Amino acid sequence: MKRPSRQLIVVEAGQRVVCERCAVADRAPARLRGLLGRSALSAGEGLLLRPASSIHTWFMCFAIDAVFLDGDLRVLAVRSRLRPWRIAGRRGARAVLELAAGEADRRSIHPGMQLGLRLGQPTNAPRKA
Repeated sequence: MKRPSRQLIVVEAGQRVVCERCAVADRAPARLRGLLGRSALSAGEGLLLRPASSIHTWFMCFAIDAVFLDGDLRVLAVRSRLRPWRIAGRRGARAVLELAAGEADRRSIHPGMQLGLRLGQPTNAPRKA
């Protein structure tokens, strides 16, 4: 039986939302799959890979922003507009938040910023109107 996808909301310490719809890839198969097979990430959508200190964009067909986080979800580095067929990593990172290209700038995500997680609606649950 397939485990339902968890959806979280990523917030800045002041509770400002930086990612409204964040899926979590915290098991090996989900981390390996990552964003492969997707044609794009929408604004407000993201993928949190953990544990992870590096990522690659091999076989992807769109650019992303990669936000490298420590174990407490403090931003260590931001790699903006990472194009397909690239590798990026950050020493000390324990998680990577993947966002649509340019989203880190639009949301003013920067090194030193403290992020947090809130429960969101599961991706397979119907949305209320």
